[in-house]
Formats: sequence, structure tokens, C-alpha cells
Amino acid sequence: MTARLTSLVADLEAAELSGDVDVTQVTMDSATVTPGALYCCVVGRHVDAHDLADEVVAAGAGSLLVERWLALDVPQVRVPSVRRALGPVAAAFHGHPSRRLSVVGVTGTNGKTTTTQLLGATLRGAGRRAGVLGTLSGARTTPEAPELQARLAEFAADGCEAVAMEVTSIAMDQHRVDGVEFAIGVWTNLTQDHLDYHGDMGSYFAAKAALFSGYRCRKAVVNGDDEWSGRLLDRLDIPAVIYRSTDAEGLELGPFGSRFSWRGWPVELALGGAHNVANALAAATAAEALGVSARQVAAGLTAAPVVPGRWERIVDDHPFAVIVDYAHTPDGLSHVLQAARQSVAGAGRVLVVFGCGGDRDRAKRPLMGEVASRLADVVVLTTDNPRSEDPLAIIGEAAAGAGRREALIIEPERERAIRRAVGEAHPGDIVVIAGKGHETGQVIGSEVLPFDDREVARRALAEVG
Repeated sequence: MTARLTSLVADLEAAELSGDVDVTQVTMDSATVTPGALYCCVVGRHVDAHDLADEVVAAGAGSLLVERWLALDVPQVRVPSVRRALGPVAAAFHGHPSRRLSVVGVTGTNGKTTTTQLLGATLRGAGRRAGVLGTLSGARTTPEAPELQARLAEFAADGCEAVAMEVTSIAMDQHRVDGVEFAIGVWTNLTQDHLDYHGDMGSYFAAKAALFSGYRCRKAVVNGDDEWSGRLLDRLDIPAVIYRSTDAEGLELGPFGSRFSWRGWPVELALGGAHNVANALAAATAAEALGVSARQVAAGLTAAPVVPGRWERIVDDHPFAVIVDYAHTPDGLSHVLQAARQSVAGAGRVLVVFGCGGDRDRAKRPLMGEVASRLADVVVLTTDNPRSEDPLAIIGEAAAGAGRREALIIEPERERAIRRAVGEAHPGDIVVIAGKGHETGQVIGSEVLPFDDREVARRALAEVG
């Protein structure tokens, strides 16, 4: 695939060119440069890629996207912001793939992965080829613009009609989805997270709400039960469809699934918890907005498999249940523990294993400690991707919010913590292992060590017999 440099930047405002050349690749990653590449010199928080331009030109880059002219003998395009230009340039290089797809962008603090997976399953159940992009499909929930546009182009080339993709607030702030034309934007909810990046809830909201601007999105699907939805609806300049929990008529919540009617058609969802019913309603409403019939939506949701690491039951032949869930925010943990509480019968207890990630929003740590101690009978506090921070310091901040210290067990080693909780469980109990979900690694320092909550839980269950 090649394109002329002038054609890639034709729609950019305030772009200045020093020459023209064939472009064979658009990239911001110096390690991936191939001959003929357009290397985009992104100015990051820690690295200014202009400083790497000598190396990438020596490696074969044939042109540069820059914010300042560089003394290098290759064609350059100067723009006010490489970050802002990167998405549209990558989209142009790949032939604007989102124009050949119905792209549904799902944003919110919680529920993005489950909603996109359910939407993808529903669309496929209705006979439509559909792709899904998000937490389960790559290193980043929302890829950087060159990778994102390449993935969308692959979906289009494979004959997909639609793509359901997760859109994070950080991706919005970093302009990763610029150049994507969304058929629908879905708003699931907004609760505290990522304040280490955004600073405050207002900025966090603004980053997510930017998805629903009329120049990038044609229709909105909004959770009317979310307390921030009114603020979002007030600023919309596109049509909106609102869904609410009451759309699930005759709801029956079970330990590992739920039943309800949607638009008069029966749904049996293989996911426990009211929060997953909300995710199903988001997917249903988005599918309907794409022209899928209510009957097909209900059938698609019923046939949808369990989403990895989302209320995923580990082994089903024990007298107590073990659930692995990705819940890693105060609100997410609250929903999962409430679902567990509703699922236990009689004298059954809720036990939870959780930790808080290092180098991330510290303000949510005591909030998660408070939620866990209030909603669980036994809390085993441990590590969860401590990264560069001291695991004991992170645990201490989470423990500071715990109200019932007598129910608190501190075990910094995560595998031991899981074994401890499983060993403490009695018949009728539910053990919730929260925070990592589908992840298969534990980030300690600069290393990613193999670790899968589900495999550890299986081993622990085998030991107790």
C-alpha cells in the first residue's frame, strides 16, 4: 500500500509541506519504521519523538510529520500538533475505513468490554459480520491511531459491516480516535477513575463526552440511569436514544445469569449481576439503532457467551462459588459485590480478594477499601499490578478506608491471598477475585510476570477438593 504524502495531509488545516514522496507506512513507533514510512514525531509526556528523527531516517523513513522543521533531507509536513494530525493522516492512508463500516464507540468508566462483546455477539447472531476492538483484543483498550486505522481497514477488507470498539477517556484526550467516523456512540456510566491523568471529574467527563460531538458521531445511546447522563444530554448536538434499567421487564437475577423481557422478547443472559443487565441493555439499544430487530437482539443476547474475566465462574462443581471479575474501580467493585450478595442464600457469605494498581489514581484506593469492607464479609487485601510503587504502601492506602478492620486480612502475595480466600470459604459462600479479570500478567516494577487469577483459583480449588 502506498499513497502520496500530499494526499494524506490535504485535509489538514495549517499544514506546511517541504516536499512530496510516496508513503508506504504511517507510524509513531520508531521501532516499527520500514523503508518509505511517514514517521510522526509525537511530543509525549516523557519523550519528544523529534529527537529520534535522525535514527528513523537512517532506518528508512522517507518523510516526517513534525511540529518544527528538522535539518534532515527528507520531505516534512509541519503541523501545529502531530497528535491531532496523526489520526486523520492514518485514516487517509488506509482509505478512511470507518466510512465503510458502522463503527459503534462505547465509552464509560465501567461496562465497555462487556457491552462491546455483547453487541458483537448480537450483531453476529443477526447474520451481520462484526468485529470487536478493546481490552480483550490488544495491549491498549483503544489503540494508537495508526494501529486503530489499520485494524479498521482489516475489518473492512474482511467484509465486516460493523465494529464495536471501546473508547477510553485517555484515548479521546490523546486524539487516538480522530479520523474515525462513528455511526453510534454509547455512554454507559461515569464514576471515579483515572483522576491521576485527568485531575478532576469535570475534565474526565469532558474527555468522554467529546466522543458525542456531531462532527465525529451520528447518534448517541445513553444510559438514562447514570447521574452524568443529564449533563451529557444537555450538550448533545446529535439525536439520542435513552435506555434505562426498566427496559428489562420482569427481571429475575440469578447467581450466574438473569432473565428478562426486552421489547416483549425473552432474554436469558449468561452473566450475573444487575450491572451486566445494564450492559446488555446498552448493547441491545445500540444493535436496534443499527437496524437489528428486537427478536434478533433478544436471541443474540441469549446466545452470547460469558465474557472472559467478567463475572466468570471458576469451576462449577464445588459447594461454594469462585468468581473472577475485572472490577477495579469503587463503583465496579460495588456492583460486583452487590451481585454476589444477592446471589448467596441463607448464611452464605461474600469473600473478596482485591488490590489497587500502582501508578494510578490513588484517590480511589480508600474508596475501594470502604466498599469492600461494607459489602463483603471477609476482605483479603493484596497486590494488583503495583508497577513502580511499594505494594505495602498501596495496600495501606486501601486499608485506610476499610470500616470493619476485624474482617480485613492483609496478604501482599496475590497467589497466597487467593488461596487464603478459597481456603476460608464454606458451602454456600461466594469468593470474588476482583481487579485483574482476563489479564494473564502481573506488573511488578518494570516486569510483567505471568499471573492469571483464573488459573490460580483453579489450582486453589483443586487443593481444597
